[in-house]
Amino acid sequence: MTTALITHPACLSHVTPPGHPERVERMQAISAALAAPEFDALMRIDAPLCDDRDILLAHPATHLAAMRAAAPQSGFRSLDPDTHMSTGTLEAAFRAVGGCVAAVDKVMAGTAQNAFVAMRPPGHHAERDRAMGFCFFGNVAIAAKHALKQHGLKRVAIVDFDVHHGNGTQDLVWDDAGIFFASTHQMPLYPGSGALSETGAHGNVLNVPLPEGAGGQAFRAKMTDVVLPAVAAHKPEMVFISAGFDAHRDDPLAGLNLVEDDFVWATEQICDIADATAKGRVVSTLEGGYDLDALAASTAAHVRVLMGRGG
Repeated sequence: MTTALITHPACLSHVTPPGHPERVERMQAISAALAAPEFDALMRIDAPLCDDRDILLAHPATHLAAMRAAAPQSGFRSLDPDTHMSTGTLEAAFRAVGGCVAAVDKVMAGTAQNAFVAMRPPGHHAERDRAMGFCFFGNVAIAAKHALKQHGLKRVAIVDFDVHHGNGTQDLVWDDAGIFFASTHQMPLYPGSGALSETGAHGNVLNVPLPEGAGGQAFRAKMTDVVLPAVAAHKPEMVFISAGFDAHRDDPLAGLNLVEDDFVWATEQICDIADATAKGRVVSTLEGGYDLDALAASTAAHVRVLMGRGG
């Protein structure tokens, strides 16, 4: 088996206003990095459009209707100061969800050992009935719920190492005992959530804040001492990664000091848990990362690890 790379040109049609950090160039940088010959073995799959029922696993029908109604016929529509829609946003968002769902299906079918979904817009800030933080739908939470509902899994885990707390994912899985959500993130920082005291309705949420300036040593220590044992204790049958690379030291939106080797290490550790309890099944999806060079290098490093596990 191999590693599936799921993406689609439609994500280039989600255009944000000039100067916005979550921009088309992010995906262009990733695509260029993953076009190198060392990635020729990737199973490249076009992200399909999701079904409404996929989104309704996590969001109410009123939210889906509101996103459809907000989609502009031309120009931009701003849902908040950070979150903007263009004429291509809705298709890109539907394919971001569809790509995550398809990744679960491919991995569960044994067609691929693991998968990386290289799509935008990201998803981990989207709450049940609120788009925010560049995000419209909870891509990874929807995929996790799909794994439980459609594939009969009982326990899955989501590990989010984006520099920003995944408030949306937390909101969407708060009441779901089958989904364990663990997040490392800088605090204080947008969106202001992610305190240690936020533990989920079933003790299924683990937040591990890191102070501004923390680097690889502090990150690895918290992962080793807190996050990884808790994820392993859940005995997940599939492991999801919210792969945000904005904890990189070069990222302009935050103040952690991770480097590519830290993302490599974290990916290896997460894959070790998947090997132990989930037959190696891992689905990773892109979240943040706004310095183009750091994003490209970190994504390539992350995918390289997945390929090493999927060969």
